[in-house]
Amino acid sequence: MLNSPVVSAPIPSGSIHSTEMTEPLTLHSKQDTAASQAAWMMAAVLCVLMALLYYPVAIKLASDWYNIEDNSHGLLIPFFVAFLLWDKREKLRATPLRPGWGGLGLVLFGLFVLIVGVFGADLFLSRISFLIVVIGILWMLLGPPMVRETSFVLFVFLLAIPLPTLIMNHITFPLQLRSSQLASGLLQLVGVPVLREGNVIKLPAMELEVAEACSGIRSLMSLFTVAVIYGYFIEKTTLRRVILAVAAIPIAVAANAARIFGTGLCVQYWDPDKAEGFFHEFQGWLIFLVSLSLLYLVHVVMRLVTKKRAVAV
Repeated sequence: MLNSPVVSAPIPSGSIHSTEMTEPLTLHSKQDTAASQAAWMMAAVLCVLMALLYYPVAIKLASDWYNIEDNSHGLLIPFFVAFLLWDKREKLRATPLRPGWGGLGLVLFGLFVLIVGVFGADLFLSRISFLIVVIGILWMLLGPPMVRETSFVLFVFLLAIPLPTLIMNHITFPLQLRSSQLASGLLQLVGVPVLREGNVIKLPAMELEVAEACSGIRSLMSLFTVAVIYGYFIEKTTLRRVILAVAAIPIAVAANAARIFGTGLCVQYWDPDKAEGFFHEFQGWLIFLVSLSLLYLVHVVMRLVTKKRAVAV
């Protein structure tokens, strides 16, 4: 019996092509993995250095949040920032990475601001330098697209940094005068004889001085922060969120004037001693709840107007 000739099966061209491409793809994948590991290592080292560098600044900031009532809204910010990063995790993963050395200049500038703040005993500069350095690191390691994607998160963290004393004085005193004017006008409308001199309201029973603590800056900062958080959860468009945040300013001023008006009525028709102590603190909480209700009312009106426009179109 004759053996049949052995015929070699032709190797498909596609298999040759795939064999040729296997090694480059594997090599490229290894390069990407190595680059990713290096980036994570660098990020870990920078986090440790940042923690060591800003540890005293962070401790003092957290202490101010806890001990100073005007800054108490800052206690909410770290939790909200953490939620924002978790909520935007898919967008952050999809953001293209374009690292560049342009962020190095921003990092150096932030460190310079930190040095000026520490040696100049300026808490605001020391704290704001942290944000500058963070933006520079994001730019340097991840690129400008990542900075743009996290811009709202950085803005929210900015709300937790107390304003410098010079700016606070320029804001507080006009608020004192405005609240005094509104409150004295309301008291005159209900028949209470009033004489106002600057931020002092003179009533027949006693004088009321609208001090810095009663200027409304505390409720203004707190209500503005709540409006930003509320707008993020409830609204989807940037315009509506901005409207809610801006609406918090006149609401806080009007609410503080109403608080002073209520104190004046208490002094005139009840007991001047009752205007201080527990009643004064309780009135503050009550007015803040009224402010939240007014903020919600603005939101409802805004939605009704939007619906009417949509129906008209």
